[in-house]
Amino acid sequence: MLQTINLGLKTNSYCIAIGDRGISRLGELLIAEKFKKDLKILLVTNPEVFLPYGEEVVKHLQSKGFQVRSLIIEAGEESKTQETIQRIHDAAFVQHLERGSLIIALGGGVVGDMAGFAAATWLRGISIVQVPTTLLAMVDAAIGGKTGVNHPGGKNLIGSFHQPSLVLIDPTTLKTLPSREFRAGMAEIIKYGIIGSPALLYHLEQSDSLSSQENIPSDSLKSILKYSVQTKAQIVMEDEREGSLRAILNYGHTLGHVVETLTNYNTYLHGEAVALGMIAAGEIACMLNLWTQDMQSRQKKLIEKAGLPLVWPKLPLNSVLSCLQGDKKVQEGKVRFVLPTGLGKVVIKNDVPKEMITHLLNRISGE
Repeated sequence: MLQTINLGLKTNSYCIAIGDRGISRLGELLIAEKFKKDLKILLVTNPEVFLPYGEEVVKHLQSKGFQVRSLIIEAGEESKTQETIQRIHDAAFVQHLERGSLIIALGGGVVGDMAGFAAATWLRGISIVQVPTTLLAMVDAAIGGKTGVNHPGGKNLIGSFHQPSLVLIDPTTLKTLPSREFRAGMAEIIKYGIIGSPALLYHLEQSDSLSSQENIPSDSLKSILKYSVQTKAQIVMEDEREGSLRAILNYGHTLGHVVETLTNYNTYLHGEAVALGMIAAGEIACMLNLWTQDMQSRQKKLIEKAGLPLVWPKLPLNSVLSCLQGDKKVQEGKVRFVLPTGLGKVVIKNDVPKEMITHLLNRISGE
């Protein structure tokens, strides 16, 4: 049975469906969303996902009358480039995708971001359906309409808002997800507990382990997914295009993106970098007397329980400070930090002294 969460927007509202073996019902969901049975579809996926799930999805959709062509791309951050977008556009041309056609993203956040951006820019915008297969994408990247690619100067500097027509979350696809990827996704879930869901935070604290799917009972995992999706959906409904409130979703991301950029996206997974960014943000909040050491300790215990990194990497301070200035969240030259103040509460600060950042990074990189 599928649980559904409706993400209501002024325009482009959509359904988020969650349930085991959901991918076997994708065709019925598309028909329910008024997509025509003879629709032309481009399925964008990656090799690791296509083998266990892609062929099944293609055959299932074809059995429902849809015209489906698949494109397999590499999913690493190093592949999140305009050259890959060009490949998707070329496949869209070969498939003769029209204004009423559809792109389906089957994979993790990188596949979803690129397929979404390609959909946003093909014929000035066609429909995208997100079918995330990683924990990170299920609770974050697939929801909210953010799409894009990286620029050599920084992560996700090129992109657009393009809401999906449907998000389908099938927890059974996590069985083939490497443990490291699962742990990386757990970082975003911990983030939701800190910024907006005390109930989720308490639920995570009661779990014996958060480091692998095998250690979390199925019902508990579904509850974690539901809490997380509801938190993300509520924030997006209140602020679709990150005008104000939605910026709190960047908790841990300001310095997390620095870690990814300065290590060329090949040392830390996104969630691992976000975990480091959350620890750093928590320390800054403590230094500004916004957040207690007890709360910071609780956050670090959850991050440790999820098997995520705790020690800031040794990066050149000048490079860190320079990279911060290139972040897309900078306004009038000031870096914005999302800082925690209590359970489910954060503030946005753009006046964190450079000296404080330098002192902090010198300290935590040696812990």
